[in-house]
Amino acid sequence: MHFSFLALSALLATSFALPSVNHVLHEKRDKLPPGWQYHEKLDRSKVLPMKIALTQSNLDKADEFLMDVSSPTSSNYGKHWTHQDIANKFAPSEETVETVKSWLTSSGIAADRISRSQSLGWLKFDATVAEAEDLLRTEYHLYKHSTGKPHVSCSEYRIPEHVTRHVDFITPTVHFDAKIPQGVAKPQPQPVEKRDPTSTAAVGHPVQTKVALGIGAPTSGSLPKKGATLSRQTVLDRLREELQNCNRFITPNCLRALYRFPPGLTANPKNSYGIVEYTPQAYLQGDLDMFFANFSKNQVQRTPTLNSINGGVVQTTRQGFQFNGESDLDLEYAMTLINPQKTTLYQVGDEVQGASFNDFLDALDGSYCAGDDPFQDASYPNPAGGFPGPKNCGGFAATKVISTSYGYNEADLTAPYERRQCMEYMKLGLGGTSFLFSSGDSGVGGNGKRCIDPATKEYNDGSSGIFNPGFPSGCPYITSIGATQIVPNASVTAPEKACETVIFSGGGFSNVFPLPSYQASAVKSWFTNFPPPYGADRFNNSQTTRGFPDISANGANYVIAVTGQFALIYGTSASSPTVGAILTLINEARLYAGKSSLGFVNPFLYANPGALNDITLGSNPGCGTQGFQAVPGWDPVTGLGTPNFPKLLAAALKLP
Repeated sequence: MHFSFLALSALLATSFALPSVNHVLHEKRDKLPPGWQYHEKLDRSKVLPMKIALTQSNLDKADEFLMDVSSPTSSNYGKHWTHQDIANKFAPSEETVETVKSWLTSSGIAADRISRSQSLGWLKFDATVAEAEDLLRTEYHLYKHSTGKPHVSCSEYRIPEHVTRHVDFITPTVHFDAKIPQGVAKPQPQPVEKRDPTSTAAVGHPVQTKVALGIGAPTSGSLPKKGATLSRQTVLDRLREELQNCNRFITPNCLRALYRFPPGLTANPKNSYGIVEYTPQAYLQGDLDMFFANFSKNQVQRTPTLNSINGGVVQTTRQGFQFNGESDLDLEYAMTLINPQKTTLYQVGDEVQGASFNDFLDALDGSYCAGDDPFQDASYPNPAGGFPGPKNCGGFAATKVISTSYGYNEADLTAPYERRQCMEYMKLGLGGTSFLFSSGDSGVGGNGKRCIDPATKEYNDGSSGIFNPGFPSGCPYITSIGATQIVPNASVTAPEKACETVIFSGGGFSNVFPLPSYQASAVKSWFTNFPPPYGADRFNNSQTTRGFPDISANGANYVIAVTGQFALIYGTSASSPTVGAILTLINEARLYAGKSSLGFVNPFLYANPGALNDITLGSNPGCGTQGFQAVPGWDPVTGLGTPNFPKLLAAALKLP
């Protein structure tokens, strides 16, 4: 048999055809960040440390993996994964690694110059500017900040079309390492565009630089709200008839009576509860002792176990409710309600730069660290001072339950940023951690009672406009906690209502995240039986997106000690650590029974609505409306309701 030369050539061409070398735009920056100016074209002989972030594998199966260990009907319930299992499962595929390496080597980057990061998610190599420009079809320039700091960047870059699905992003390219302090009080528009226009949130609101780092600022809208100051004598008088005054003064014993859970009795070494605080928010030991002396005497002089992340410090130089109220509240109730179990304090960020949620997650999972957004997350070293670095990437263990009483508006951040963070909560749920977040205090409005102008997409004064859902409450892999209150003049045993004193329980529907399977029936039932009087001009009524909160707990009239005085405090900031304490007590019982922790708890909660106290009174006004109404079953005001500890415990102990 003989092949003609032409036939052989055709066969070889078919067998060894290379993918298209058509280069397509991967990332683009429309304008320079504030304070930066073009300086000069970069010398093509200079060497750049190139890093390619590879796309993760199996993300399309992530929900399936999590439900397999979290759904009460699964035979693998409670069989949580190890950190290494998680890292291996989501590591970039061999196809991804080889495709990108092949592109590099065919472009003149020798294989022995390419290394892979320990986290498996990055390829790294040094390249001259000339090589990098040829590789990415771009030009590199040197820019200078008004402070004199230089930075290397390009305005856009292109990669082969067949490589795009294997690459998240490449550095250094369009991103500026925003280590120059921009401040959080007057953030500037975010200037980077990556494929989709990431300078705007999903709803169209312009995203501002470094807003993520302002989460612990004393002006943050997610902090609790202060009520009346109480004299010590008033507190002592009320303690004599403590349970008769719960409608006006919530104390630890009031919460135990409301949700029928006992004081803690044991401290299983496998159990743990974590509270997250963002500097400059910090507790004062004198406040803890003042509270313990009245409500948990054997804890006087007890401190939480401190995990200092990125220079996190329990600062005492700035004091006042706006600096101490949040942390005092969280720790006074968390520590009291789970005593004698210890409480871990994750104190995140230094006093100069602060920190974002991503900075906390970096410390739990080093593989997550390298993909942080330099426009939102902390960078070290910071020329303004503070923590010198290096950034804490891994090295800290996640507790079984983690409560965070802070939150953003979903419109504060870009959808890709939020999706990436949400997937990290999913991974930590796979590892057996329950993540709780407060749902917000402004009803259907955002933090600070801000809504979105339908024409400009800017925030307005909250008297009209589009509802402003919270984040991470919209992430389907965390548990969002709303707020209730005792009905005025009612007893502690009477049904509660949605909180309508000082604050309104945050609730609504995400514009980013799809409706999760565990919640689908509850949400569809609500739309069918209690259709709201608003259209798509007010909120995402597609019936295809995540609703929140999931459950609630009391969030009004908490008695706390703050800066040497007793005061009343309000907010879902109080509700989240209370629910976290209850889940920690349930974990205590499961662990002593030889079972696992609850882990990602939402599928369990939605499978057991009868183990919660349904809330059917109240609403969560905002944006010039009455918001949503609390109704029988799940609703976007109080979720499924409040915990009924005996029923939840019984249901939890029936699980493997």
